[in-house]
Amino acid sequence: MKAFVVEKIEDKKFTSSIKDIDIPNIENDEVLIKTSYSSLNYKDALSSIGNPGVTKVFPHVTGIDVAGEIEKSNSKDFSKGDKVVVTGYDLGMNTDGGHQEYVKVPAKWVIKIPNNLTEEEIMTYGTAGLTAALSVNELEENGIKSGKILVTGATGGVGSIAVSILSKLNYEVVAITGKKDKEEFLKSLGANKVVLRDEFDIENKRPLLSEEFDGVIDTVGGEFLAHSLKLIKHSGVATCCGLTSSFELNTNVFPFILRGIRLIGIDSVEIALDKKEKIWNKIANEYKISNMNKLVNKIELADIKEAYEKILSSKATGRYLVKI
Repeated sequence: MKAFVVEKIEDKKFTSSIKDIDIPNIENDEVLIKTSYSSLNYKDALSSIGNPGVTKVFPHVTGIDVAGEIEKSNSKDFSKGDKVVVTGYDLGMNTDGGHQEYVKVPAKWVIKIPNNLTEEEIMTYGTAGLTAALSVNELEENGIKSGKILVTGATGGVGSIAVSILSKLNYEVVAITGKKDKEEFLKSLGANKVVLRDEFDIENKRPLLSEEFDGVIDTVGGEFLAHSLKLIKHSGVATCCGLTSSFELNTNVFPFILRGIRLIGIDSVEIALDKKEKIWNKIANEYKISNMNKLVNKIELADIKEAYEKILSSKATGRYLVKI
């Protein structure tokens, strides 16, 4: 079968290409998925360059997402022909991922695709969409069911889908981006206002600022998250899911003890399968957005390497859908 394979040449030197490899054999409680679609994520791009925090086992097939149908099953829960999706867990990290024609995974990682989504649609969302939906769900479950929401890193996969879902749910959305030429793109997704990254005053050292936002969906971390916390209204909520700006958070306790705000971490990788099923069903129904065609770049295996370069250089916009 065809696969996008990353190989280690020597210490800290890696290469990647499309190769012919063997179709894997499954064991007890495993399934073999015939891949229809995968996607690209920042974590995939890091894996492609041998980032040791993501992948330590080489040769390696990237792709932390996969959608397709069951080809073989050694599990009582799945039968040949079932339409399924896998995101997170160890897929695409140290277990070969979705950028290949057949994928072997433990059955406990697998979810049947909800009736209201196709394989193509669910991979257009992928891990990024699941993370965005988890973030919106946390706002709602913590009482932020309306109001003004700030989204950082808004042109990225998570950010752009978060903007779209929030707009559908009638929140007022303020989107931050470093890409000046993407203002109209973000407004077409439903952003009410676009703030350029240089205009977001992260150098302001005051411990608290005027209350402006009911909630924040942060996808970049670092000083952008720290500054956002100072702007949240009393009893507001911030969710945190990314680190493209920085993994460090230099902040103070005043927003927490004077305004009672909550900071909630979002992990879409190791959450319980039943919670993943709940969120995928929300994506298939009340969170389902009609403008996904504006967010997706459709590519094939041969285009992955070039797309990774764009992701790693912060030149990517929206989602990459990989047809296998």
